[in-house]
Amino acid sequence: MAVYKLIVDSVDNHKDFDYLLDESAGKANPSLYITGPFMAASEVNRNKRIYDPREMEEEVNRYIVEKVNQKCALGELNHPPSADLNLERACHLVTELKREGNVWFGKSKVLNNPCGNIVRSLINDGVKIGMSTRSLGQLEEAENGINKVHNMRLIAIDAVADPSYSKAYVNGILESKSYNLDFTEAEEAYDYLDKSFSNLPKHNTMEYKLEKISKFFELLTK
Repeated sequence: MAVYKLIVDSVDNHKDFDYLLDESAGKANPSLYITGPFMAASEVNRNKRIYDPREMEEEVNRYIVEKVNQKCALGELNHPPSADLNLERACHLVTELKREGNVWFGKSKVLNNPCGNIVRSLINDGVKIGMSTRSLGQLEEAENGINKVHNMRLIAIDAVADPSYSKAYVNGILESKSYNLDFTEAEEAYDYLDKSFSNLPKHNTMEYKLEKISKFFELLTK
């Protein structure tokens, strides 16, 4: 019986993500987009995993047809502890995925919902947000502790703290807990963050947000 693991990965050594406001329609609340490198193949990443470019291309093409083109390629705020997509935690919608070499660049629209507003607020305050894939796959151990990923099944592309600074979060929370984390704990952590961001203070807003995000991570890992 094949064993599939929940796998999360971010692009290493990537260009900065761009955050674009679409003010062309003259809306009071213009659409906000995040663009940048969403996934990569061929090179060993920081988690000592490598993806086959042919397999990744096939899977990304399936995801584009079944999810992106159907306007249901939702991503959550931070990686959840399961492969299920929770609509209540969705914060962005992937609208484009294009391959350049062995890197897939994407564009996502930040949603006008509670979790999307958290992302928008963080970006407006100068916090860098990046993208990290969440997928199911099989790992084949190779030399030097490197694992080759096979039979990748892309679940979602989630919004996380800038991947170039989030190694501890990606490795420490999701991969160590995987499906063993009691989802009730995750729900409590998300509820805490939602309530905290719905009651922002008038002063020291950035300091307040960082404090609440730190507490959010503590609740997830308790």
